[in-house]
Amino acid sequence: MERPSAEKSGGVTVASGVSGSSIGMSVPSNDDMGKTPPLAGEATSPRPHRAAPSPAASLSETQAAIKAEADKSGTSLDTLVGRLVVEQGLATNDEVSHCLEQVKEDRNQRSLAQILVAHDYVTERQIVRLKQIVEAQRTGQKIPGYKVLGKLGEGAMATVFKAKQLSLDRTVAIKILPRKFSSNPQFIERFYAEGRAAAALNHPNIVQAFDVGKAGDYHYFVMEFVDGRTVYDDILKHKRFSEHEAIDITIQVAEALLHAHEKGLIHRDVKPKNIMISSDGVVKLADMGLARAISDKEAAEAEAGKAFGTPYYISPEQIRGEINIGPPADIYALGATMYHMLTGNVPFDGKNPSAVMHKHLKAALVPPDHVNAKLTQGVAEIIEMMMSKSPKARYQNCRDLLIDLRAVRKGEAPVLAHREFGAIDLQSIVAAEAVSEGEIAVDQSTKSASGPSILTQPLFVALLAVAAISIIFNIILLAGKM
Repeated sequence: MERPSAEKSGGVTVASGVSGSSIGMSVPSNDDMGKTPPLAGEATSPRPHRAAPSPAASLSETQAAIKAEADKSGTSLDTLVGRLVVEQGLATNDEVSHCLEQVKEDRNQRSLAQILVAHDYVTERQIVRLKQIVEAQRTGQKIPGYKVLGKLGEGAMATVFKAKQLSLDRTVAIKILPRKFSSNPQFIERFYAEGRAAAALNHPNIVQAFDVGKAGDYHYFVMEFVDGRTVYDDILKHKRFSEHEAIDITIQVAEALLHAHEKGLIHRDVKPKNIMISSDGVVKLADMGLARAISDKEAAEAEAGKAFGTPYYISPEQIRGEINIGPPADIYALGATMYHMLTGNVPFDGKNPSAVMHKHLKAALVPPDHVNAKLTQGVAEIIEMMMSKSPKARYQNCRDLLIDLRAVRKGEAPVLAHREFGAIDLQSIVAAEAVSEGEIAVDQSTKSASGPSILTQPLFVALLAVAAISIIFNIILLAGKM
């Protein structure tokens, strides 16, 4: 990858959706939850770096939070701190016991946390993290069968925790719907729809769903825990992917989408934040929050005229709120994602989401190889076909897309997106090849009374001329040998 540079991309999920990402699992992000991120042209200040809290203030706040939890459970503050420190592997039982003895003798009445830090058994940062663990356990303990290990991320529409499924002794991610949405039927239905959509899919390149349900006041969705990062994280860090890396990632996402489409589902929110890369390099498509059955006409009609997706990557037909949304919409979004990966820029930018979406509808795409001159013509042709304004001009399915991606991966020209033949009817090419091999004869008497004969069409004449030259050249070669 190339060196990092300023990143100006973000995303806004139009209408309702659970999307975004965080290390380890797909997590809702504030940018995707109805908040408009800074876009090019806006007078915005750079995102400030959070100043590290002072040790005294952070420890004091953490102790207050832990004490509140201790009071609720009837456990002393030091006992709760000691238990959490040992459970998290931050210190041993002997070290905690040694510090507890000092707590009793300490003239300054320091707490166990302060003494642990003073002895360098734990760090100030580790003590502060206990607050998050306490909060996570307060929520997670409501879900039977799981032990919450910590919080992975939080957004406007869900909080995701890392947890252990006790029955199978495996690490999972649990997405929990905030209690403020627990009485909203629309949010609850969409939450469960995500679980059902994910459960219908079983593919190595899709984050697997394990369970969905309700415990007390909490609606939860248990899924595979992915220990890794997102494509968006890598774009922020490195700006651009190499062509080799981008193609490999896109192939795996296309495989995932092919499986989903064959199962009758469209994702509708393919983007860098929803593509995970595990620590061993496996790519996984995440977040089925906007997924919909292709055949669900009732849902399609209910959503007619509404744009569901993320403006930087959304297809034109989704922007228009069309009823018939199919695989080409996901292919468009994957093309926009690939464009971002290879150029470091989103395909279309603007001062607000409406301006960005207007460009998806009307503006000509700057060819990716004009932005990044290192790209090969083949990969640029693939992206341009994926991002055609008309769904009919794109790849109609991911199977065809994979043919071209694998061809370019091997250093060959794409079969379907090659510029030289992009506008030529494939049947005409087959016919021309047959003529050159002498397999068919042209019947000039087939001229139609209603219009000019195919023989008078410039394209056909050109192809026929090429075939004739080829035949003459072969005859000359044969005559030379004789």
